[in-house]
Amino acid sequence: MSGRNDGRNIINNNDEVYRKYFKERNLTSINHYVTANIKYPTASEIASRLTIISHIWRTGDRYCKLAEKHYGDPTFWWLIAWFNQRPLESDNKLGDVINIPLSADEAALLYKIGGKK
Repeated sequence: MSGRNDGRNIINNNDEVYRKYFKERNLTSINHYVTANIKYPTASEIASRLTIISHIWRTGDRYCKLAEKHYGDPTFWWLIAWFNQRPLESDNKLGDVINIPLSADEAALLYKIGGKK
């Protein structure tokens, strides 16, 4: 399955603003991913490729718990966050309805295709 960082550029950061932190960690720089340009699936892409279920956000819900329940792997939490255009769990309020794509592979493929457009 595709990962959320597939195809993203990596840059080397040696900005002097962070030099104190680099020195504390015995580093001269760090590598990190460039911020992704995220494309969300259209209604037609969803209808043609994905089966989704609705979930009512409750006390104690976490994306990782939902990913474990529906995909068998909590590390796919980001698919649920991306699909609902709510990157943070705190973006959900009690009673909100979120949609969960039931095929993690198909949802990840849509993510990967979207990132290249």
